[in-house]
Amino acid sequence: MLSIYRALLIAALALAGLSGLVQAQTPIGDPSRTITLVVPIAAGGGMDTIGRAVAEKLSERLKQPVVVENRTGAVGAVGVDYVAKAAPDGRTLLLMDISAVLHKWLHSSVPFDVVEDFAPVAQVATTPLLLFANPALPIADVKALIAHAKANPGKLSVGTPGIGSPHHLALAMLNVSAKIDLTHVPYRGTAPALNDLLGGQIPLIWATPNALVQFVEAGKVKPLAAASLERIAILPQVPTINESALPGFNVGVWFGIAAPAKTPREVTDRLAKEIGEVTKLADVQKRLSALGYDLNFGDSERFRNLIATDHKRYGTVIREAGIAPN
Repeated sequence: MLSIYRALLIAALALAGLSGLVQAQTPIGDPSRTITLVVPIAAGGGMDTIGRAVAEKLSERLKQPVVVENRTGAVGAVGVDYVAKAAPDGRTLLLMDISAVLHKWLHSSVPFDVVEDFAPVAQVATTPLLLFANPALPIADVKALIAHAKANPGKLSVGTPGIGSPHHLALAMLNVSAKIDLTHVPYRGTAPALNDLLGGQIPLIWATPNALVQFVEAGKVKPLAAASLERIAILPQVPTINESALPGFNVGVWFGIAAPAKTPREVTDRLAKEIGEVTKLADVQKRLSALGYDLNFGDSERFRNLIATDHKRYGTVIREAGIAPN
């Protein structure tokens, strides 16, 4: 009798394992229909790389095409709005970043609600922001920078990739938190801001580490501080603003996958499960860590809370900084 129970148990376990394997390889709906992952910026950048790495592996796991479509315009708002208005069937997804929660506070007319119009699927990755200086600037850290800025209000300028970027937000938060007045100089991307930093036209820029590590190693740029709560692995010698000057200071860039609101929960849960497996893959981790990104998976509830919390938190910072919508 015991051997019969053992045989039934083994058979049940095998069936459960097979069921999990089948689910992992089952397409969402019609396998001939493509899933489109919208990236709201131009091809070639770090965000685009994240999107393509996830799409490639997700396609393998679902056994159906998953393609990246770059829909650009209005600092990313065009692509975000496109997905907000797409059919809620799991076939149109958005690679969302922190800038999506800023649109309402920075633009007078925004055609979507980032909290209400999306079904968050999963957080995928994060990368910190760092404050970099031209080596000629006689300031060694953020504490000294704050003291200098208070003694010379409006005399120091900081470059960012543009109005409404997370980098702009980091500057606004530093000004508000430290009660200083660093002048914002918006550029069309990190590259032109970096060129002016290297040329001495501006003394400071906010940037992600992957864009500047080679210049730090060459001694052409000096990192003053990281905006994350903890030091980062790619530049472990750089202190955080949190530890050196302003406790609790934390501005980072996050990326996640979202679907249109009313997408069935079983679809978003399935996508979240597969995306979680993708973020564990060694080749994906290696590909993205080399660019300064950390794969930090979070399920749909965690991602939903992150969107809502940052939307409210940064809205407060923007209002306190006196940044008017354009």
